[in-house]
Amino acid sequence: MRNQFSIDIDNSINSGQVFLWEKCGSDWYGINGQDILKINKNAVIKSIQNSKTDFFRKKDNMQEIIKSISKDKTVKEAIKQYEGLRIFKQDPFQCMISFIVSSNSNIQKIKNSLEKITKKFGVKVEIENKEFFLFPKPEKLANASIEEIKKCGVGYRAPFIKQAAEMIFSKKIDLEYLEKLDYKEAKKNICLIPGVGNKVADCILLFSLNKLEAFPLDTWMIKILEKYYSNEFKIETKTITQKQYEILHEKIVNYFGPYCGYAQQFLFKMERENYNKKWL
Repeated sequence: MRNQFSIDIDNSINSGQVFLWEKCGSDWYGINGQDILKINKNAVIKSIQNSKTDFFRKKDNMQEIIKSISKDKTVKEAIKQYEGLRIFKQDPFQCMISFIVSSNSNIQKIKNSLEKITKKFGVKVEIENKEFFLFPKPEKLANASIEEIKKCGVGYRAPFIKQAAEMIFSKKIDLEYLEKLDYKEAKKNICLIPGVGNKVADCILLFSLNKLEAFPLDTWMIKILEKYYSNEFKIETKTITQKQYEILHEKIVNYFGPYCGYAQQFLFKMERENYNKKWL
């Protein structure tokens, strides 16, 4: 095993966590809220705003995490294939809007819509002769009309985006406070936001609010559980109710342990690659 800080940038970016990233030569450039991050091939990260970022979650003890989630041959194989895969710690507001946009969509469409949102509502910056748009601040989207947001190709999600931005801007939901709560409490709060159901909530919690026991269950993950884990997690119905989601999540945490979010990420990456699915 490589040392625990050896990060596979390409595989981590192309694993469904982030969308506003592009590769130029051997460097990746990404929008992270009010910042732009540049990552070189040696996984050296540079913040354009010179802000301290824990984007790579360097404090995660990968040896302990991998040991903890290595429960069976399927997940061991996924870890072996994508050893340098890491979960990022994203800007929470951008992460929230990204996953509201992600409902019933695909990665290309999500990226496209988010790019339109940043161009329409974000601040333009130029770096190294390249043009980027920062992610809009909550008040910018809160004050936008639903029609304006709709023009970004988000369809029925436009009102949810506006309402989510309003709740963050008015501090009805305080994302920094949610990070301090335990998983269940944080999830209960985040699900008060329109357009945030179980799966979207778990994505926000896992990818931006430090909750490694979040295990987003989308159609891909349900298929993975049915295919490889039919004995461990019996899924009887096509659609999963709130109660079933909670019961299933509890079983998943009991099985994979407190870092089950990492198990989800490895399995998701492996299965999508098996089907040659497109990333960014």
